[in-house]
Amino acid sequence: MGSNFFTKRSLIHAPVEEVFKWHSRPGAIERLSPPWDPLKVILRSGGIEKGAEVFLEMKAGPFPFTWHALHTDFQENIFFRDQQLRGPFSKWIHTHRFLPDQNNGCILEDEIEYRLPVHFFSGFLLEPMIRKKLERIFRYRHRITRQDLALHLSEKAADPMTILISGASGVIGSALVPFLTTGGHRVVRLVRRQPDQSGDEIFWNPDSKELCLDSIGNIDAAIHLAGDHIGSGRWTNQKKNMIIQSRIRGTTLIAEKLAALDKPPKVVICASAIGYYGDRGNKILDESHGPGNDFISMVCDQWEQSARLLPDKGIRTSFLRIGVVLTPLGGALQRLLLPYKFGFGGRIGSGSQYISWVGMEDVLGSIHHILFHDSVSGPVNVVSPNPVTNKTLTKTLGAILSRPTLFPIPSRVIQFAFGEMGKEILLSSTRVMPEKLLQTGYQFKNPVLDEALKQMLGKS
Repeated sequence: MGSNFFTKRSLIHAPVEEVFKWHSRPGAIERLSPPWDPLKVILRSGGIEKGAEVFLEMKAGPFPFTWHALHTDFQENIFFRDQQLRGPFSKWIHTHRFLPDQNNGCILEDEIEYRLPVHFFSGFLLEPMIRKKLERIFRYRHRITRQDLALHLSEKAADPMTILISGASGVIGSALVPFLTTGGHRVVRLVRRQPDQSGDEIFWNPDSKELCLDSIGNIDAAIHLAGDHIGSGRWTNQKKNMIIQSRIRGTTLIAEKLAALDKPPKVVICASAIGYYGDRGNKILDESHGPGNDFISMVCDQWEQSARLLPDKGIRTSFLRIGVVLTPLGGALQRLLLPYKFGFGGRIGSGSQYISWVGMEDVLGSIHHILFHDSVSGPVNVVSPNPVTNKTLTKTLGAILSRPTLFPIPSRVIQFAFGEMGKEILLSSTRVMPEKLLQTGYQFKNPVLDEALKQMLGKS
């Protein structure tokens, strides 16, 4: 059986040199990995130059496999090529081309020559499915490339930065790091294990107050995302103490160390959450509203207060009051997907409680917006401008997955199973608007729920 060919071409409004450079930087593989079909880099040697190799962990449905690719050819600003040495295809050669377009743009072309490891009849049956999957994946990849380059080449984001990040291995951090590195920024991660030898990892331990920043050089910005997960298990007194202390100790330590630097960063961004506002029913909330009366409201308030040393020292500081981040890679959406796919989805409680959600791309875009807009400081609500009720979220997700949503979970069951955590996280109603982002000119990429879910789940 002969080879099959797939080609995807898109216009990128950026110079060829910049588009090529974006693909050559660390994090490009991770950034181009669709959230509904993720991959993990196990091992790599080099970048995209000839002779470089990469081992990826991927899945075919629920079954994991290893993909081993070798970069076989490379001409800077023209093309690079990689070939599968081990993987699910009997042949896979991927050529990435970068073609000049008028008005200083670039035609990005991905051409794949592949052969299925099956006999002719099976290949005939599988070919339409493979092509459909490739079309979805490369439509996503080209959209991400276009969006990212538009941000990174904007006037305010012209100069590369050295950015310190805690919580880099979390759901948001693991998406944020490749977003920043492909933009040309240097990212230094704070880790709780033995750091690697690259110089871009620094050991820290908030419990013992260990953190030395002397080896990094000048830090232009810091993004603090670390904190104990709040949405797993019942909130025992021990769990509550872990939730509080993991935020206060880590934030206090980072704030003290950054404020003491001879040349402190220009901006520090600290994670918080819309739990700050508590259960407020249908009331529309913005950054001017004070904290609620719930446990999580108290946590968020103390979390933000732990960094007050920074603005007191004249460092521009922002607190990300993040909503429910919808991504199949973690959090609420990841937990919902399996029961919904099997037709066991349904509203939680009355379904009338408001969910202030946000897509991952707008979390990244909001952080980028704050980094490069000097007028943005203080609390910033990182949510879509279109919050929805739990009932609407349920129906929308079911429709996108083509599944019924006939199995509601009564409030009493939630409270019996999860106690206070269930009441505050699953049953509370928090209707939040991103007033500060809108006032400072941020343009949402996925402001509407159904379109955001379709893009995240590969249904668009």
